[in-house]
Amino acid sequence: MTTYKDIRGTHITTVTTDPPAPVNGQMWYNSTERVMKGFTSSPVGSWASGGAINTARYVPGGGGSQTAGLMFGGQPGGGTSANNTELYNGTAWTEVNNLNTARERSGPAANSQTAALCITGVVYPGASLTAANESWNGTSWTEVNDVNTSRDGPFGIGTPSAAVLGGGSAPPNMNVTETWNGSTWTTSPATLGQGRKDNESGGAGTSTAGIIAGGNNGSTYANTEYWNGSAWSEQNDLNTARSGFALSGGQPAALAMGGSPDTAKTENWNGSSWTEVADIPVTKRNHGGSKITADTSALVFGGYRSTAVATTFEWTAPTTSTVTFTAS
Repeated sequence: MTTYKDIRGTHITTVTTDPPAPVNGQMWYNSTERVMKGFTSSPVGSWASGGAINTARYVPGGGGSQTAGLMFGGQPGGGTSANNTELYNGTAWTEVNNLNTARERSGPAANSQTAALCITGVVYPGASLTAANESWNGTSWTEVNDVNTSRDGPFGIGTPSAAVLGGGSAPPNMNVTETWNGSTWTTSPATLGQGRKDNESGGAGTSTAGIIAGGNNGSTYANTEYWNGSAWSEQNDLNTARSGFALSGGQPAALAMGGSPDTAKTENWNGSSWTEVADIPVTKRNHGGSKITADTSALVFGGYRSTAVATTFEWTAPTTSTVTFTAS
């Protein structure tokens, strides 16, 4: 990364007002304020470790935000699907009331820690698909009307009052979309441009402005699609094709984090293209993640690294700041 020193050397200029567009590492003396100042930036953002989840697991459902996260279900590694639910407060995870139907690889529509859907999924042992749809109110799960088609590894988008479900394996890998109005599921005539599975955490946004990316259908995808409430449209591809990753945010600003083939790569969506930013500290896949505020912060939790892991990582978006130096 080019710094001010690379461009201008070590000379410090004297100015009467702060420069309007300083670069990383630039320093100057403000003669009006009679202080030395400098400018720093983190153009690729950064990751930090958060509190570990209580039950290590992979392919969980989840959502919420970095300071109010939600995780449910998944596979702890013993061959039996989990029904555990945990809440994150920005520091630590707390066990709360369980799902009624233990499952993994569900389609989470979970834009809030206190309001979410756990939709369809697969139940082990036995690898049986479930059509069960459960609604979370911040305290407990309630069974609501089932999806029309049970699926393994679909994506979910939205809230308990308005949601979208797509993709997954029924089998085969599906391009079918279902919409939820708060009480019933309707199969939409609009299909995905590309059928895909292993995409359970790869959808984000709202029921009228959704985004999905990645997944696989025998090969791993990089393609991105928008949902406008009635139809899907192709957008620019990810730089790194992946499945089993977490997508946080929405149409104007999203973050794709980790995934399979095992990668730590993180990409930022600005509404028209993907840009690589700071990597997750470790490679992992099949993790859960936050669903909102990706333009400023995000969260990934659990996942798989030869076994189920309990790690949590917190994302902070690129930052800039002007620092004033004082003599002591």
